[in-house]
Amino acid sequence: MNIAIVVSEFNEEVTSRMLDVAKEKADSMKLTISYVCKVPGAYDMPIIVDKLLQNQNVDGVATLGAIITGQTKHDEVISHATARSLTDLSLKYQKPVSLGITGPGMQERHAYARIRPVAERAIEALVTISKELEKI
Repeated sequence: MNIAIVVSEFNEEVTSRMLDVAKEKADSMKLTISYVCKVPGAYDMPIIVDKLLQNQNVDGVATLGAIITGQTKHDEVISHATARSLTDLSLKYQKPVSLGITGPGMQERHAYARIRPVAERAIEALVTISKELEKI
């Protein structure tokens, strides 16, 4: 299976570690990472995911990001808009797009605790969804 990973540079101390974990997981599952794309923030992911899904050699896209709560509810707006856009793209192209984006409502310490489990699940979800799609 050929996959792509799109990772947010915002909160890079967290997301760079998520990327490392995702690469390890993909390697252990014998997946080929065709592309690793970096974007400024989670909100910026959908246009890159759209372009990747158009590529016949990309079977699915894992997204990685950490949306940490600030002084306002901006984290909620970003999270909801991004999740909706990514879901719509997955449906449009009938290819899995996993949501490895933590938040909203998360403090920085929570983001660090979620690095490994979220990044691993983002990769695992691509395989699980692909297998289910093949059955249908």
